[in-house]
Parts: sequence; structure tokens; C-alpha cells
Amino acid sequence: MGDRWHVEVDRSVCIGSGMCVNHAPAAFELDSARQSQPREPDTDAGEQVLAAAEGCPVEAILITLLASGETVFPPED
Repeated sequence: MGDRWHVEVDRSVCIGSGMCVNHAPAAFELDSARQSQPREPDTDAGEQVLAAAEGCPVEAILITLLASGETVFPPED
């Protein structure tokens, strides 16, 4: 069984670029205020979701392991 992730978007940081939707349209959507939000906050780990987080120009997407809360993205410095 694969990892499960919890995905959050920091709406105070999100600029509504839509890059997350371009990378992972099944995982993200823009609301009426052009703010990103995950379609399902708890999801299976996947390359498209990670690519969306990595492609966010302001790093507004946080991914953690659902079971442990360990950060997947952004990497800790």
C-alpha cells in the first residue's frame, strides 16, 4: 500500500497562477477568487501532486505524510 498525503494550500500566499491546476488538474482547482485548493485534501501520493507543489511560483502548497505529519514538500532547509 502506498503513502497517503495531506495537501494544503496557504491561501495567504497563493497568487492564483494556476500552475498547480496545469500540473495536476485532478488534484487542484481554483475557486471563484482564483485561489487554489486541493480537490481532496487527503490523497494518494503521486508525482503530479508533487510536481504541482514544486511548480508553484510562491511555494504555497504544503504536502505532509498523512500517517506521521512528516513534511514531504517544501523541503526543510
